[in-house]
Amino acid sequence: MRRAATVLTTAVLTAGTTAALAPGAAAAEIAPRDLTITVTGLGPEQRTCRIDADLYLPPGATADSPVPALLATNGFGGTKEDQADLAQGFGEQGYATLSYTGLGFVDGDLCPITLDDREHDGAAAAQLLRFLGGDPSVVAVDDATGERVVVDQVLREDEESGTPHDPAVGMLGGSYGGQIQFATAAVEHAAGTDRLDAIVPMITWNDLSYSLNPDNSGLPGGTARSGSVASANTGVFKYQWSLLFTALGLASGLQDLPALSDPAQVRDLARENCLNFDAPVCTALLEVAAVGHASEASVAFLRSNSVGSYTADVRVPTLIAQGQADTLFNLQESVATYAALREQGTPVSLVWHSWGHSGSAPQPGEYDARQPADSYQGRQVLAWLDHYVRGEGEAPEPTFEYYRDWVMEETGDVAQAYASAPSYPVGEERTLHLSGGGPHGGALVDDPGQVRPGVSAYGSVAPIGPNYTETAFLDQSGPVTDPPGTAIRFSTPPLAEPLDVVGSPRLTVQLDAPAVAATQAAGPGGQLVVYAKVYDIGPDGAVELPHRLISPARVADVTKPVTIELPGIVHRFEAGHRLAVVLAGGDLAYRGSTLPQQVTLATGPGRTQQLTVPVVG
Repeated sequence: MRRAATVLTTAVLTAGTTAALAPGAAAAEIAPRDLTITVTGLGPEQRTCRIDADLYLPPGATADSPVPALLATNGFGGTKEDQADLAQGFGEQGYATLSYTGLGFVDGDLCPITLDDREHDGAAAAQLLRFLGGDPSVVAVDDATGERVVVDQVLREDEESGTPHDPAVGMLGGSYGGQIQFATAAVEHAAGTDRLDAIVPMITWNDLSYSLNPDNSGLPGGTARSGSVASANTGVFKYQWSLLFTALGLASGLQDLPALSDPAQVRDLARENCLNFDAPVCTALLEVAAVGHASEASVAFLRSNSVGSYTADVRVPTLIAQGQADTLFNLQESVATYAALREQGTPVSLVWHSWGHSGSAPQPGEYDARQPADSYQGRQVLAWLDHYVRGEGEAPEPTFEYYRDWVMEETGDVAQAYASAPSYPVGEERTLHLSGGGPHGGALVDDPGQVRPGVSAYGSVAPIGPNYTETAFLDQSGPVTDPPGTAIRFSTPPLAEPLDVVGSPRLTVQLDAPAVAATQAAGPGGQLVVYAKVYDIGPDGAVELPHRLISPARVADVTKPVTIELPGIVHRFEAGHRLAVVLAGGDLAYRGSTLPQQVTLATGPGRTQQLTVPVVG
């Protein structure tokens, strides 16, 4: 059941899903066993699905000499082959790996994509854990021989846990293959079985409604550090990324169509499964096309398929790794998950590495799944799994680690480029005040007594754009642009010394938009849409937008001050450069307001207009 992925699938995997976890060349020391595993009773429909999987057993793994195991699956649009290097690399470290193609992707089966939910994806993975634990009721067949397969080469923990068919097992993977780990852990904990011993979710989401439809002005407590990015407002639709994943899902479904022999099944696939997706996915896309924003029901559906909605059931030791170069799942999502897990006492550490969906290549020596012991992150992952799964080594100390590109440029040593702290956040907060203002903006000053009165104005001119920051993962190189009249900018004087920012700045402003104030009571379509971002402006006026990250917001009440959390970054503003905060009316990567909106910002007495920046060093 091995099938070639489409060119589009290959492109997106190369751009930052689980293919990024395996930058080295694949080796064939361990010959995988190609299996079809049948999982049953999934979701309210009680679906039966056939899973395409490869079982990798390291040399010497027998019933008399069992080994710990890993369960891994693909990023969105991928297949089981994407974990081949991971399976080989960790196999050399003594781990068996069951790598499988996620539900709905190219596997010859017609079960739809269900967005890593618990009821389908999590329940299926839980059955795969039982398979690794030797449960003969989980039917697995060797595709080459037609023989039934029952695993007896994996370490069992039945006696210690009191749970039957309990393997010593962890999960490792990124993006779509990261969220499934949370879903699986939650299913196991809710069932009282807790077969999963440790997870390492990389570059994944906390709240899918935030990922695809973000509102950064309504976060609980004004920050992801509250443990949630779930705004009470509908957000601003990230249409480029959303359309890309819709195309990938459709491509997977089309490649599985030859498995259909009944014309009625073809009609059902188009009508009930929304061309390979759970039907609510298409509903959300149609809503945005028709009215410009997602409904409460669609937001609730996306949120339900997210760890942010069931964190209480995730009790397994968790090593979160999130990418700084990631406009799909940003650093705030990892902060929310980390904060919520830490608050409830789940063992958790957080790593912010260099790579992500918007820049897939790790730095030299940073992460190599094929040779994990020879890379910085690989050793972190091994230490986590060795302790919690294999039962060897000291318990890893809870930490927050983050990659600093300026140190890597200075030293060429990736280990020195990482800084470590006992927890997040780090450093201290510095408050800057918006001052003065003319047609294009004003200044940022430290002393509130130096704030000068002024008025700045900008507006939106179209639902999409014309301001440009990125083209999803396809282009991160074009110049950042804000056409005249579409943005305002407030900048510091040239910095006397470097300023290191680690975390999310927060912008609190009072805006004036009388036309919007008159329409906002009608709902999201009449509310203000704004895009906030931080620029690094060089001595020559060149603009750098760190990792192309911005913070869209749909402001529920423009008559009141609003706090917008800006993107999490790890960035050095060099001496001679200026830090600037920008408010814009549009962005080409998002679906904004349908009607043009005019906004002014006044500084001076009685106005709280300030930027809070997390600074280290």
